[in-house]
Amino acid sequence: MTGQLNRKLTLFVQKYRTGLLAASCGGIFTVNILYHVFPKETYRKLYQAWYKGEPVSLSDKLQSTFQEVLKDAGVSSPQSYSAFAAFGFHPVGAGIPRTPAGAHVGIPANFNSTAEDAGGITNRVVLINGKEVDWDSSVGRSLKEALTFSREAQKFSVAREVVGLESGGPVLHAAVAPVCVAGTCFSAVAIKQMFSLYTGPVVLRGLLNVAVAASGAACYFLSSDAVSQWLDYRSDRKAAGISKEYTRGGVEFYDKILSRNKILRSLMGKSGEEMYAPSGNLLPAHWIRLKHAPYTSRKAAIVSLLEEQKH
Repeated sequence: MTGQLNRKLTLFVQKYRTGLLAASCGGIFTVNILYHVFPKETYRKLYQAWYKGEPVSLSDKLQSTFQEVLKDAGVSSPQSYSAFAAFGFHPVGAGIPRTPAGAHVGIPANFNSTAEDAGGITNRVVLINGKEVDWDSSVGRSLKEALTFSREAQKFSVAREVVGLESGGPVLHAAVAPVCVAGTCFSAVAIKQMFSLYTGPVVLRGLLNVAVAASGAACYFLSSDAVSQWLDYRSDRKAAGISKEYTRGGVEFYDKILSRNKILRSLMGKSGEEMYAPSGNLLPAHWIRLKHAPYTSRKAAIVSLLEEQKH
């Protein structure tokens, strides 16, 4: 009975494998892109900053900065973008500008701070290893400085989110998984046909399927990370290329992120050493994966661009 069911299932898959593959790839792509299609209901709710049970409104100052960035970046449909107050310490973004929901960019409260007025930082309670950061201590002052960005650095960091969304970054990243699935399936079929395994032992086909699936999974992890890193570099290059002001801002932005991570590494003890490298780069959570380009490499690329602009 079980053998007959397996044969029927095998025949069904072989007969409709193209349609099943297309449906599977379409489903995977839909799941990956879903929160970009509905960013307000998903991504924005996740990153929205709250205070005393109420969502924090973005200040007029940061709204003005956001509109200025849209203009400088040459965004064709600025009405497709909206900004909101996000938690954290640097901007985030999601959405597809050409869809009805548009794109949403979160700007953190510390961007309200200046060297003269650090209210956007010091009025927040930051806990590290269960202890509140003392902003008046030596380490607290260093961390406060690392979290205070000039207007140039703020505009660069917002611009890199905008240009990443404007150039279809979410769609490209969402397409990696279905492409890898399709490639894995086509490879398995081609190998079986090449070596006439469809008429061979079932065990041999099963072992091949396991080997191809493992190779496909490894291909996906490597490809996904490679695309993420390429998108990081491309967003940096596009944002820094807007003007010299943005290029200088990019150098400062990554310099301060590296300084912040070094400070957090020392404050967090063992967990900090596991999360941050001595250079300030993020350490990979898994040995096979590096989801984002190293901050040192991104800073170096912008420094090189700045040197080119001087000549």
